[in-house]
Amino acid sequence: MAVAEPVALSRYRVSRLWTARRSTWHRWIAASLLPLATVIAAAAPVLAPYDPLMPVGAPQLPPLSPGFLLGTDGIGRDLLSRALHGWQVSWFAALAVIASGVLIGGLIGLAAGTAGGWLDTGLMRVTDAFLALPAPVIAIAVAATLGPGLTHTLLAVAVVWWPFYARIVRGEIRTLAARPHVEAARLAGVGRARLALRHLLPGTVPAVVITASLDVGALVLTLAGLSFLGLGQPAPTPELGADTARTLSYLLQEWWIPVVPGLAVMLMALIGNVAGDAVRDLLDNRAAA
Repeated sequence: MAVAEPVALSRYRVSRLWTARRSTWHRWIAASLLPLATVIAAAAPVLAPYDPLMPVGAPQLPPLSPGFLLGTDGIGRDLLSRALHGWQVSWFAALAVIASGVLIGGLIGLAAGTAGGWLDTGLMRVTDAFLALPAPVIAIAVAATLGPGLTHTLLAVAVVWWPFYARIVRGEIRTLAARPHVEAARLAGVGRARLALRHLLPGTVPAVVITASLDVGALVLTLAGLSFLGLGQPAPTPELGADTARTLSYLLQEWWIPVVPGLAVMLMALIGNVAGDAVRDLLDNRAAA
């Protein structure tokens, strides 16, 4: 028994190590879905077999028809080509909103967390006012006021998305300001601007990256919902939410026509959520180490 215990303990440790490494590889693979989805979006014009705006086959061909992997819509346009171009529009639209949120919210959070005092209070009260508003309702109202179109939809969503990043950056800045290396830099006479940019701002990157990666799936669904309501690109431009809404009348018979763009939205949201969770776990584990 005295000999078996060390052997069992050694096997247990090897098993734990193998499980941890396998889990880490799984997370890296899941996180790589984000750049993969971006590559697919960028290469959509090359990957699409046909022009998404032109009828290229018989109307309402089912999936796996010769020359049409996902079938055709009601006027003979290739559904795979339209889904790929719609993927490009939705994916880059989500990334654009995230980029604007990080830029605007990051600057506001950095200014509030670094300056403190009345400026911090004023900026955070404005941020709280935006956070208190129902984001989907405000986005719909702004998009409806400006009129349909992708630019207006992105502006409407960006208006309600930056406060999350402002709060996150401000909280990270306030936490980092109490760290010994920041105190040492302050005592060494480092200016406020250099202190913020060199010692405080880099420390907010992990939290911002985690939030941005988790936001991809939510933004894809939000933008698809707005285009489903008719606030996206006008026809015949391929857009997944709008294509789903326009073809709902085919659902009971030619079901693939509205299902294909809906499945593309679901796949993008799934990739965003899975990859976002993986990025969070990887960065949390690295911070803990």
